[in-house]
Amino acid sequence: MSDHPIDALMKTTMESLKDMIDVNTIVGDAVETPDGTIIIPISRVTFGFAAGGGEINLPKNDKKGTEQDSSQSMPFAGGSGAGVSVQPVAFMVVGQGQIRLLPVTQSAMLERIIDLTPKLIEEIQNLFNKSKSTKKTQNPIINNNVDI
Repeated sequence: MSDHPIDALMKTTMESLKDMIDVNTIVGDAVETPDGTIIIPISRVTFGFAAGGGEINLPKNDKKGTEQDSSQSMPFAGGSGAGVSVQPVAFMVVGQGQIRLLPVTQSAMLERIIDLTPKLIEEIQNLFNKSKSTKKTQNPIINNNVDI
């Protein structure tokens, strides 16, 4: 069965897919910005392939004068195909002492707001505390009734 033409179709298709898909397709090449931040693209790769074929049994009158006995194989017809889809999913940003994953989807903005909410609340609290301490230092209590 290893001499069957469908084996060659499958082998060619799989080798072509192997050449197209590698780790650099999923995790792209890193890009360094002038400030030293490194950006790495992350993608989703989906692929599929199909192969098929069949042997054609020609009627005796269509053999066009060729002598073909029953032990000889019938003519083979087949084909194969593949498809690949690459979609960007996120960017990994490494820089300024932190690592962040920035998704590309529409819901990413909402997720980002939810992630930043605790930091925003902390900043507002610090602002109010700073405001209270500034008022105390600017308005000292003056006592004119001094007993000596």
